[in-house]
Order: sequence, then C-alpha cells, then structure tokens
Amino acid sequence: MSVTLNDIVNLAKRRGLFFPSGEIYGGIAGFYDYGPVGFEIKRRIADDWWWFFVNSRDDVYGLAPSIITSPKVWEASGHVEEFIDILVECTKCKSRFKAETLLEEAGVHLTDFSMETIASAIKERGVKCPKCGGELSEPRRFNLMIEAHVGVIKGESSIVYLRPEIAQGMFINFKLISSIVGAKLPFGIASYGRVFRNEISPRGILFRLREFEIAEIEYFIDPEKQNECEFFSEVENIHVKIWTKSEQKKGLEPKERTISEAYSEGVFSNMWHAYWVGKAVEWLINLGIQPEHLRVREHLETELAHYALQTFDIEYYFPYLGWREIVGIANRTDYDLKRHAEFSGEKLYLVQNGREFYPHCIEPSFGIDRIFLAVITEAYTVRDGKIVLRLSPKVAPYDVGVFPLLKKPEFLSKAKEINKMLKNERIVAYVDFSGRIGKAYLKADEMGIPFAITIDHQTFKDDTVTIRFRDTKEQIRVKISDLARKLRELKYSYLIEK
Repeated sequence: MSVTLNDIVNLAKRRGLFFPSGEIYGGIAGFYDYGPVGFEIKRRIADDWWWFFVNSRDDVYGLAPSIITSPKVWEASGHVEEFIDILVECTKCKSRFKAETLLEEAGVHLTDFSMETIASAIKERGVKCPKCGGELSEPRRFNLMIEAHVGVIKGESSIVYLRPEIAQGMFINFKLISSIVGAKLPFGIASYGRVFRNEISPRGILFRLREFEIAEIEYFIDPEKQNECEFFSEVENIHVKIWTKSEQKKGLEPKERTISEAYSEGVFSNMWHAYWVGKAVEWLINLGIQPEHLRVREHLETELAHYALQTFDIEYYFPYLGWREIVGIANRTDYDLKRHAEFSGEKLYLVQNGREFYPHCIEPSFGIDRIFLAVITEAYTVRDGKIVLRLSPKVAPYDVGVFPLLKKPEFLSKAKEINKMLKNERIVAYVDFSGRIGKAYLKADEMGIPFAITIDHQTFKDDTVTIRFRDTKEQIRVKISDLARKLRELKYSYLIEK
C-alpha cells in the first residue's frame, strides 16, 4: 500500500517530526517547525552531506556566508530582474497561484514555459480557479525574493533581501577563498543553511516552503579542461533513469543509462557536469533511496534559470505528489564571476600559465527539506498493521533505544547506567522508562530507531542485555561491556549490506 500525504502528516505530528509554525495562532503558509525527532533526522542528513561532499574530499572547502548581504550582490547576480515565477490571479476571489502548478494539476504538461504558451494553455484547457471556479488573469512575472529593511530609517536606501540562494556568497568570496587555501583548479566551495523565497502558493507540506534549508557546492573548473575529470571513474557505472529535453519534446519516456553512457551520448554539457550528477545520485542512494524512485530530468530551454547553460534536476517519486525535484545540478559557466567583476570593479579572473580567464562553475544544489521528506517517505512501511520507519542508521534520530523491561528501581537504574556509558562513547540513545516494552518498541519503530537494548531479568544474572533489530524483530544477547563495540559493528554491517 502506497504511503499517503495524510500518513506522513499524522506520523510527523505524533512523533515530533515537523508541524506548522505558529500553529496555536493558525499557522502561516510556507513555514514549518521541526520537532525533536525530525530535527535530529534533518541534522544527520545535512551532516552526512557535509561528510560526503566536503570532509571526505580534498578539493572542496567550507564557507558560511551571511544571510543578508549588500543588495548590489542581487542586482549583479540578476536576481532582482530575473528571479521570477509566473503568477495568475483569480478575477473573482483574488487568490493567486503559480501558473505552472495549476496546469500540472489540470493534467497539462508543457514543453515550453514561455508566458505566451502558459497563457494559451490556460485558455485552451479552460483552467479555472481551484478555490471558486473563477476566471484567471493573464500570466505575469512575480519576483520571489523577500525584502527586508536594515538601519534606523526605513526607506528605499534601507532595502535588503533575505538570500534566495547561498551561491552568491561563494561567488563574491571566490578570489579570497582561493587565495586563503591556495586552491588550484578544479576546486569547490560548499555551504548549507537557510534561504528564503516568497513562493506564490506553498504546498506539499515540506516540498514548497518560504523558509527552507539548502546545501550547495560551487565547483570551479578550467573551461579548457571541462572534459578532463580525474574522478569520473567513481560514477561512470551508476545506473539511473535520464530524461533528456529531446525525449521530453518527443513525448518519449526516460531511458535508463549509466552516467558514462549518457556522457558518451552527449547528454551532458561536459564531463564535470556528468560527474556531479553521478555523485548526487550516489549520495541519495546511500541515504536509503531506491534507484528506481529517482530520475534525472534535463531542463527545457524555457525552464533554464538566467545564469544556466544546462541544468538537470534529480527527481524523486513521491506517491502523493508524483515526480518532484529534490536536487538541481546546473552549469553556470562563468556568468556569476563575470557579472560580479563587472558590477564591483574587482578582478575575479585567475591568472595561470600566462592565461587570464574566468573559471566555469558546476553547481550541485540540494534541497535538504525535500530530501528529508523523500527519506521519510521512502522509509515509511507498515508491518502487521504497525508503522515502521526503516531509516538508514546514518540518518536515524537516535543510534539505539534503551528500554527497561519493568518500571522497578533496579531496572531503571541499570537503564540510566547503560545510557550514560553509551553517551560517553558518543552513541546517542533514546531512553523510555515506562516499563511497557511493547509500546516502547512500537514507538521506537515509528521513530526509525534501528536497534533497541532491553534490560530484562537475565541482565542481573550475567550482565547481558538483548539488542532487537527494528527491521526483522530478531534479538541477540550481548555483554554490557561489549555494547558500544557491537553497536558500531551492527551499524557498519547495515550500511555495507545496503
């Protein structure tokens, strides 16, 4: 049975994954709070991203740019003029909608996203306001950036913007960072954090938010060596469904290819672009997402952002939303560095071997909230009428549960002792002192905790406990003194097996 949106929402509220922000006041569209369990899962996803794409590599460096920066940054980047969605308004109830979303919900799939095509599609298909059935206005451009004011006097000169992406902080610091770390091309700058977009119609719970978290890499390459990727062998045999713009226009289905095959067919703008698509797919699979639930879709010309030569979305199949983007990998060429050099007057080009040139940039951008939702959806299973969240141990909110069989002083004391011992080993435990072992297992399964330790009568005879496996309900007996080593071994075995 496929998981539904209500299934996810009910589990999220019951187990503290996420819920609408300001709910006691009726909430506010596009903003969600993460509870204790959800925050831990999301944090571990972000931490794993940082390890995979930054700490485990020697060519990517971290940066934490400010959320608010000079508004001139967004003028130079083109966001003031070009960071837009197409909006339509109901002439009757005055509700506003993202035109593309309305057409999708009406079963209209476009291969041209120009204003003229959108307007024609709405008229020809008779698309009406979903709230009241009223007529829709002509489409118009709507800038997604959120304005704020800085300073003691509010006016035009005090206008700033909450960042809609992190990328610009990396571009404006490119020369400084490359000098500080002594980096030679190719190399990347990475960051993750909050961004803000004034979405026309937030929906799909965490899928389309106005405040959300992204993780981005700006990977700089020599334009004369864009097809010389020394790491390509890492991804060449990764299989994934790839949907080229040509296939979309012809009405063809996505075709499963290896990254190497797609590159050889000329699907990607260059070898580095192909490589970063492959690494993104590899990481998502390592999180526990099945390859058959992923596809790579090339943007059509009319979808491309103002800075992009070519972009691929990695989409996940949500049973309750359909195929939706969770990662985007764009070839931004030298657009951003050249624009900032022009607007600031700074020399942002490199000089190498007598050449003056602007590096080109491949940008993998990950929506952490969307990936969180995909991971939860993928892990959601029902066993014997009970929910089990089959999360990978690397993103589970706790490493293990610690449960006393009975609510008696000696059982509770031993549970506290084991919990403290595990924390000293940097193993995070969820402790339930209720003494209701069946309910404790049920709760742990719904939270996605992979292993559960039970203190029972045998514990006080031979200093052993049981470890229960979430996915199989199998149990083994282990000496307390050997718990930390055994849990690390089990976690490693799980990850290798998957």
